[in-house]
This record gives sequence, structure tokens and C-alpha cells, in this order.
Amino acid sequence: MPPLLEFVPNFSEGRNRDVVDSIVAAMTAVPGVKCLGSELDASHNRAVVTLAGAANAIADAAVRGAAAAMEKIDLRGHKGEHKRMGAMDVCPFVPLAGATMADAVATAKAVGARIGKELGLPVFLYAEAATRESRRVLGNFRNKEFEGLMPLVSTDPEFAPDFGPAKLHATAGAVAVGARKFLIAYNVNLRTTDVQIAKDIAKAVREKDGGFKKVQGMGFFLDDKQLSQVSMNLLDYETTSIRTVFDAVAKMAKDRGVEVVESELIGLAPAAAIDAALAKHIRLPKFDPTEQIVEAKLKALGG
Repeated sequence: MPPLLEFVPNFSEGRNRDVVDSIVAAMTAVPGVKCLGSELDASHNRAVVTLAGAANAIADAAVRGAAAAMEKIDLRGHKGEHKRMGAMDVCPFVPLAGATMADAVATAKAVGARIGKELGLPVFLYAEAATRESRRVLGNFRNKEFEGLMPLVSTDPEFAPDFGPAKLHATAGAVAVGARKFLIAYNVNLRTTDVQIAKDIAKAVREKDGGFKKVQGMGFFLDDKQLSQVSMNLLDYETTSIRTVFDAVAKMAKDRGVEVVESELIGLAPAAAIDAALAKHIRLPKFDPTEQIVEAKLKALGG
């Protein structure tokens, strides 16, 4: 059996389902590639798509997805809560059944080279595929965003891409291609319009400011829901679990007189990370293992 990889591209479009569906269709046209989920977030103006398949097929799908996003998304008019630097903003590969991290890294580097050469997009390798330590953490360079990177990529050696031209594409920006462990994108929504509370809690839980190991976090205001959100990436759920961060966020919110409304699981999670009991504890509405657990989803699709 060939190495099986998960591929979780994030696209800078969270409000137009037709655009996202057309990009997904381009990727799943590759034989053997299965879409496990496609979620749009209007506040972040971002889509998270989860696919799985053999390494070679997933590599082809990634290049097709980057090409379709380049054609359909124009960052010059893009606004959203989430930081972004590209139409296909991030392109991470995750080892699944029969695959190792080395397989994911090799695929990431091969895809990065193809995107740079075939599409003329600058590519930054990150996480386990990073070629320099300063790029291991995505935020170290993406925090400049599309607008901030525009003058830097062609002038500052620190922002020279790993592949492709040393110039940001005028409408599609750049792509971050990486290999990593299973990342769980997880949000906690708070019943307050005071976004500073969410920002303070996010700072308290994220690793870089002395919080939990392998946790990234930011605070946002969700205009459509009139709520504040603690938005987190759990980079290693075995190191810091969903329950751990939920309990910490809930306590800090309560100490400030604020109620937790609900949790959000963006994309899928492994079976070992969450079950029905935990979903109830963290106030995750409509938990459906067949749609939100990667192993169950793959089984249902015949993977």
C-alpha cells in the first residue's frame, strides 16, 4: 500500500461556496484523492479543505488546487479576521496510514518545487519541511500578510522564497507548503463583545507567551455573531489536549464574568483526540463522528 497522506489546504475565500467548490473539484479530479471535508468561515474569510490519498495523487491535487486558487481568488480585495499571504494560503501534508513524516516532507518539497516552477508562485517551506529554523513556525513570516510581504520578498533576504520567483504574485500572493503532525483547529466563542478579553485569554494559553506547549492562539471579534472568539491551533493534541485548553479558557472567561457559548472544531480531528463525551463537555454542537473524525470519514468513503 502506498503512503497515505492527509492534505489540508487553506484558501483565502470563506464567503463564496461556488469558488471553493470549484477548487475542490479541481483537486478531487485526480484519481484516488478523496475530500473528507470543506468548511467555510465568513468572519475569517477562509476555507479549510481536508483531503486524503496516496502521496503521488495528493501531490498532483495540491498543484491543481494552487492553480485553481490562483485563477479564482484575488487577494487585493480580500478582507477577513485571519492572517493570510496567499490565495492558497497554506498547504500542509500530514502522514496517515503507512506514511512517515519523511514521506510528508518529501511530498511537501516536491510540491513546493512544482508550484514555484509551474505556476510562478513564491513558495515558503514551513514546519517539518522548513529549510531554515526561522520558518519552522508559520507565523514568523505569514504575520506580515499579503500587503506587508509585497515589498519584502523581492528585497529582504530573510523573506526570499524557497522556490519560485522572489516576487509576490500580484493577486495570488505566495504559498506556505509544509509537513506536520495532525493539527486541530479549535475555537471557543465567548458571550462578550469585548474582544480584548478574547485577546488576553489567547495570549495566556499560547505557547509563545508562556502558555500551553504546542498551542497557538489569537483573539477575534465575530461581527456576524456579535461574539468574541479565542481561536487556537493545537499543534500536538497528545501534548496539550482539547479538554485542557477548553477548561483553561472557560475558567479565565468565568473569572472575567464571561460565559462560554460554544466550541468550534474546524476540519477534522483524530479519534484519539475527541469523543462524544468530550464534545458535550466542551459545548461542541452537533458532534458527528462520521463527519468530524478522520478515521471514520475515511472508512465511510472506502479509504
